[in-house]
Amino acid sequence: MDTDGAYDGQVTRAGQVPRPAGAPAGAPPRPPGVRGAEAALAGSGGAGLSGWLRTPRSLTAPGVWGFGHVPRDDEAPEAASDRTLLSGAVISLLACVLVWTLMRNGYIPYWDLPIRLFTPDHWWVPPVTGEPVKGTGGEVAQPLYELAFDAALLYGFGRLGAWVTAWRRLILARGRLAHVASVAVVCLVALALVNEMALPVTLAVYPFLPLPPHDQAGNTATMQRADMFLNVLIILTFVWAAVRRPRSGFGRAVAAGEQGGQGHPSPPDADADADSDPVAWAEVREAGLGDVADRLRGEVVGGRMNDVDYVRIRRAWESVRVEPSRRQAFAEAVRDNGAAACVHPSGARDLPARAARHDLLARQVLLGTVEDGERNPYARRGTSLALDPGVLGTSLLAVGPSGSGKTSRLVRPVVESLALQALAGQVAVVAVGAAGARLGPDAAYDVVVRVGDPASLYDLDLYGGAVDPDEAATLLAEAFVGDVPGVDVRRSATALAQLLGPFHAAHGRFPAVPELRELLDGLPPALAALRRALEDADGAGRHAMLRELDARTRQHGAHGDPGPALADRLALLDRPAFAGFFDTGGQGRPFSMRALEHPIRVRVDLPERGHADASRMLSRLLLAQFNAAAAARGDRSLFAFLALDDASHTLTPETVRGVQRLRSANAGVLLTLRTLDDVPEALRTPLLGAVGCRMAFSGVTTWDGKRFAEAWGTEWVETRDVTHRTVFADQPLTRAIHAFRKLVTGKAVTTDAVTVRQVERERWSASDLAHAVPPGCAVLSLTSVRGERAAPLLLRLAGKG
Repeated sequence: MDTDGAYDGQVTRAGQVPRPAGAPAGAPPRPPGVRGAEAALAGSGGAGLSGWLRTPRSLTAPGVWGFGHVPRDDEAPEAASDRTLLSGAVISLLACVLVWTLMRNGYIPYWDLPIRLFTPDHWWVPPVTGEPVKGTGGEVAQPLYELAFDAALLYGFGRLGAWVTAWRRLILARGRLAHVASVAVVCLVALALVNEMALPVTLAVYPFLPLPPHDQAGNTATMQRADMFLNVLIILTFVWAAVRRPRSGFGRAVAAGEQGGQGHPSPPDADADADSDPVAWAEVREAGLGDVADRLRGEVVGGRMNDVDYVRIRRAWESVRVEPSRRQAFAEAVRDNGAAACVHPSGARDLPARAARHDLLARQVLLGTVEDGERNPYARRGTSLALDPGVLGTSLLAVGPSGSGKTSRLVRPVVESLALQALAGQVAVVAVGAAGARLGPDAAYDVVVRVGDPASLYDLDLYGGAVDPDEAATLLAEAFVGDVPGVDVRRSATALAQLLGPFHAAHGRFPAVPELRELLDGLPPALAALRRALEDADGAGRHAMLRELDARTRQHGAHGDPGPALADRLALLDRPAFAGFFDTGGQGRPFSMRALEHPIRVRVDLPERGHADASRMLSRLLLAQFNAAAAARGDRSLFAFLALDDASHTLTPETVRGVQRLRSANAGVLLTLRTLDDVPEALRTPLLGAVGCRMAFSGVTTWDGKRFAEAWGTEWVETRDVTHRTVFADQPLTRAIHAFRKLVTGKAVTTDAVTVRQVERERWSASDLAHAVPPGCAVLSLTSVRGERAAPLLLRLAGKG
């Protein structure tokens, strides 16, 4: 199937998609990564992939975990105090008892009139309000009607007095002992009412008993056994109510049940409509490929397809709808391979393991749970929060001290989610971190570049796959001297271009690191050799390149020449540890950012421990190359993403501007910092403005918090000021009462004056960010590529730090 390298299986075009880092996974009868797939399908009602697909998803706001999400109200309902609940329940109970007593003693006339109007007249002794005639249906109808009337009374007054809410907040909240004791008291009251026939339960049962007319002793024994059975049944009912565990605990029941919060997704409907059932592949069937749709449905129902397979094949079908010429190839691939059709070029159908929970149908990864507190908007409290390309496309900046969980709780889940989406043909992801940063196993990536490790299978292209010397010079200048004060990046790019252009014209390639260093140092043998090679070369641009080389020779050593600074920075890469790397002669297997047009998974390990400066320079180079490559892609259907596990001393003015332009290129970056002090002072505010998502972990400093507080702005809040004023009585009796009350309570009699105002306050102050964020939590604000915003949310992160 011709899909431009996205779904070509094991055969790919030379020089387009690098081979996988490890042994490629095959396509066994059952999908690989079973444990990961089972974790992904957790919560689907035990129905596997079918239930996962049929579970409704509600994406109401940026960052909402859509799987089974139940939207909440925007405003919190006014919660009654415990005293109000208790008084309301007691008063409604007393009113219920009063009405019931008046009814039982005949003080409420015509309460039983409905049943007499809708039953035969011969069932009742005249007049209509008389007793039921023995031997007729009136003896059965009257106790049943009384029971129904009593149940209606209890229900009506129970709703009026909020008995259920009062039971939860006043009884269940006190613990198991209070729950059992209260149930026992209610059980004793119920038994007393039934045995005294105040509740006509036995009278409703007696007419259905086999009672011979002339066996008085036998009838009495039968009714006693019926009474005993009823008592046992009532006791067992209350015992079950006492020993059963509440549905989710008191707090969760209130949050999820009464307030409509995030709960468990309802079980999927097994009889879903075939037209809307994602398992049925109705679109494929409607296109005339009924056998293909049946094969795909069988793969889903039979458990041979996982979530990655489904999303990958669904994307392949969407490409067929865009380009109908691929229809026949798609049909043949499905008929031959089933769930393994249109597989990723690496042959992998899942990751070896999953550290987070993913919803590939919504392209989300679960990040944590929004804290149920006043800091967060009511509609988001207690809900799950997730990230997806819709918000990552605006780029994310995370700041937090070492050990706060930036790598394990943010970078690893995000990279893992995008790696799964890359297997589905939706994403190209590059993860950059220090060696040993735990960004996932090697088998989870197609390319693993270990800079400085002789055992590395892949090399890094220093020029990012560029063929234009000016473009390559611009990228190198940004990486080499972009963070050096007083050095003009544009002049540095010009100096590099004056060397790269002639060298490329003479040799057909760019210089290796030692060669470029010699040229930047202005060594006469290196410059003379380059001049001779240019003079011997053929081409119309030979004279122009000689002029470039002459200009570089004249500028060398002049005031303000950036050559020495460039040579000093390049010397960081001209070390024995990097021998054999950054090869330009075609001997190695270099990775370049030009591969972002394919669904590739890349991890770059930098030698942070022994070569910190070189690692930072390579990080700047990779970020600059990513910005240029993502914007220059001809096909932007794939979401391109770069994750920098440590972006300290990596950002420059040009890269910050490039990050801001990624939003329109269907790309994004994830930058983590230990502190904003690792960014130049002039770039801190532009950086916070360039990214759409900002995240402050627990433990940030107050000066970092101040930057975040300024970026998040202010909001209008309602404040209530209560003023206590002492009451001075004029009448002697009132003064005496007040004096006695003060003697008893120890406090003077006061009145409260409440003032309600609208004031403008910071969403999160610097002090709150530094001291009020608990460990394992973070404050996160989101912006989607469509412009939707989510206010800063206090988030409890999932996973372990």
